[in-house]
Amino acid sequence: MSNLDPRPDAVSLQAGVVHAVDVLEARKAAIGDGTEVRRLLPQRALRTIGAWCFLDHYGPDDTSAGAGMRVPPHPHIGLQTASWLFDGLVLHRDSLGSEQLIRPGELNLMTSGRGIAHSEESPAVRPGLLHGVQLWIALPAAQQFTEPDFAHHADLPVIAAAGGDGATITVVAGEHGGERSPATMFSPLVGLQVTLPDGGEVTLPAAEGFEYGVLAADGPASIGCPAVAGAPARIEPGMLAHLPAGVPSITVSASGPSRLFIVGGVPLGDKLVMWWNFVARTAEEIVTARDNWAAGEFGEVRGYAGEPLAAPPLPPGGLKPR
Repeated sequence: MSNLDPRPDAVSLQAGVVHAVDVLEARKAAIGDGTEVRRLLPQRALRTIGAWCFLDHYGPDDTSAGAGMRVPPHPHIGLQTASWLFDGLVLHRDSLGSEQLIRPGELNLMTSGRGIAHSEESPAVRPGLLHGVQLWIALPAAQQFTEPDFAHHADLPVIAAAGGDGATITVVAGEHGGERSPATMFSPLVGLQVTLPDGGEVTLPAAEGFEYGVLAADGPASIGCPAVAGAPARIEPGMLAHLPAGVPSITVSASGPSRLFIVGGVPLGDKLVMWWNFVARTAEEIVTARDNWAAGEFGEVRGYAGEPLAAPPLPPGGLKPR
């Protein structure tokens, strides 16, 4: 998924320090032909959670009429994109020649490395609702310019969780509860879907040194940790609860059916620059990537009925991360 801000700021991605469960509200943004998303990362108060550096939550949207989601071909460098659906279908195409339909409970993971382009759209035959999250993961320096790659994972570990009637934890990325996702990651991190079909409460052990973020996909939920000061934080769609590194556990609870998505990782040590759809170490790397995209050097995304996205203009004063 693309950042379609016509005048994107350059953002410095560097971990902050938080000593309690903080709740942050998303800002609204638009993608493609007007699909509205709730952008939860990055924010001024919280740039990253581990290596997770971008988090959009969209839907549920009625896509039964019209074209649905349409995100034209656009480029990426220096990151992985992780696409996850709660409801609906999305068709992915990229400049490697990949064409993959993603369904709820499946992971599309694209590693951009030195450069890749892709598109995302609603297929012609689809359910009426579309609801999901799009996440970016910053690549460490050693893999920043690795060869691009795409992988689809339809068989992810699902753990029965104690505390909620029928509650489950899907291990989307990383390891949890002795189960490991098959998705290739380059940093110590985790991504989990927690499903409480009838509400209830689930406590998840935290990995040593990880910070965490929790979003509610549908319905309100409470997020707490006995080791962190303050009462449990209440979140609903459009909010992100952030727990600092070092918490021993995370307790999630809801009074009714609820799905939550949790991201976590070791706080980011590198200072990175993010602008438009690029993550880099220097402004010069971003300028080079933008020029390469304008010159058509990222490769063609075949099959998308429309023109690629044009890169927005660079800021008049240059890329000065805020």
